[in-house]
Amino acid sequence: MIGTSEPAGPAPEERRPSARRWGTAALALAVVVGLLLGYAGGLLTPRLTRPGDSSAEAGFARDMTTHHAQAVEMGMIAFDRGTDPEVRSIGGDIAAAQQGELGIMQAWLRSWGLDPAGSEPSMSWMPDGTAMVQNGLMPGMATPEEMAKLHAAEGRELDVLFLRMMIKHHLGGIHMIDGILDVSDEPDVVRTAQTMKNTQRNDLTNLQNALQRLGG
Repeated sequence: MIGTSEPAGPAPEERRPSARRWGTAALALAVVVGLLLGYAGGLLTPRLTRPGDSSAEAGFARDMTTHHAQAVEMGMIAFDRGTDPEVRSIGGDIAAAQQGELGIMQAWLRSWGLDPAGSEPSMSWMPDGTAMVQNGLMPGMATPEEMAKLHAAEGRELDVLFLRMMIKHHLGGIHMIDGILDVSDEPDVVRTAQTMKNTQRNDLTNLQNALQRLGG
């Protein structure tokens, strides 16, 4: 009827927070599932020999678990609060992928009968690795101050800061992966490490392209 109009639905910007909450919940679930699948996959892989507590494989698993955990945190921040759609997508992909790999490495340690934390210093499994640890941080890792800044950032500042930090983080991670590939002959470790490297190299291309697009 002329002069009668249906009540307008909520504006897109009013719907967005609810959609984002659902998106964050879905990613959180994917991260948990990835951890469980990675953990199960690592436990189900048969082994005839087991790396020892001071082995390069054990050191890599422990150190890369810590390294990955920070990447997951950074990725979740970008996915939850980033404003650029590509940045949010990259952050979510990195968080989910690295949580799954984290589960695999934790499963290795359990299957080898080793504690999650060892007695060896960080990076001591890699030749000259201890010299790469700066203020307790492994290559590429963000400082507590940098993480606090990322948590506090908003808008384009958050997008650009995440991209810069994750590029540095991945470069450090690839250096560590190259280290274990140089010294390990454990088939499952070598195979998983190579997959990690390939994934992070692809991530780097996307991160650098996004940073260039945003003028960062």
